[in-house]
Amino acid sequence: MSAAKAMIGMSGGVDSSVAAWLTAKAGFDCIGATMQLHTNDGSDVHDAENVARRMGIPFHVFDFTEDFRRLVKDSFVRAYEAGLTPNPCITCNRHLKFDAFLRKARELSCDKIVTGHYAQIQKDETGRYLLQKATDAQKDQSYFLYSLTQEQLAHTLFPLGSLTKQAVRQIAEEQGFINAKKRDSQDICFVPDGDYLAFMEQYTGTHYPAGDFLDENGRVVGKHRGAVGYTIGQRKGLGLAMGAPVYVCGKDMQANTVTVGPNEALFHTILIADDWNWIAFDELKEPLHIKAKARSRMAEQDATVYPMADGLARVVFDEPQRAITPGQAVVLYDGDTVIGGGTILRTE
Repeated sequence: MSAAKAMIGMSGGVDSSVAAWLTAKAGFDCIGATMQLHTNDGSDVHDAENVARRMGIPFHVFDFTEDFRRLVKDSFVRAYEAGLTPNPCITCNRHLKFDAFLRKARELSCDKIVTGHYAQIQKDETGRYLLQKATDAQKDQSYFLYSLTQEQLAHTLFPLGSLTKQAVRQIAEEQGFINAKKRDSQDICFVPDGDYLAFMEQYTGTHYPAGDFLDENGRVVGKHRGAVGYTIGQRKGLGLAMGAPVYVCGKDMQANTVTVGPNEALFHTILIADDWNWIAFDELKEPLHIKAKARSRMAEQDATVYPMADGLARVVFDEPQRAITPGQAVVLYDGDTVIGGGTILRTE
């Protein structure tokens, strides 16, 4: 009987390289593949290919630059222009890394796709696939993976889910991988310097006009350099001297104004979210007490989620939370299990 075939998404980093090695070691017939998302991915492709050659497995490069532009970059810009703060890594996972990539794998007769994400997949007694946190809490990426469907979870392997980063680097060094000491990528891959405003102006050819900073009473207190360039909770880079620290508390994209206020103005207890993907069950039918994260680096907080009409859900935190930001994801947990997640529309 021939071995099951798996296609490994090899980014050129140490995590996906070790994921490939562990999958081969587990007896799978492996194919390495890099999704080219930018025109400047050359060194990463080289590193991925080097590891694949060292492992003696076939290697492919799939050009997804057009899909990435349309599905990730364009939606990123549209969201910012609408006053939201999007998470493009989640968008990329949803449309490319676990959708388009899985379709490519099937074209090559692969039953599984493999990535270097730190998360785990379990099957419960009913046969339902559950997404769970990684063993290494510092590296856990389950927040970014909440959009995975049952179909995608059934055909995905996360070999690093039970490993620490230290153990992963050790395996890479033992195998002589070229990227064993390569630094982890930070920030958004297509905005490496973190200047979203400069990226959007260059990408769209649009100059976003300056406008007014307002205080909580609607008085003009200064000039900003384009409302798209600010996010809820931001303090740095405002250039305002108001006698006490102020933070971005709200934006009006139609009026091109940014409202600033004291830290206490940033706290809310209720958020409304849409575009939910439920993993632990098919739909939310009754209120559920859970833990919730309203951004990736936030500590989980006690909350109750309530179903609403039209696929919306309301998340009510036990304690007020700081800088809940429309456009970000809210992800719900029961212990180590991801219940589901959605996109924050607004606070109440």
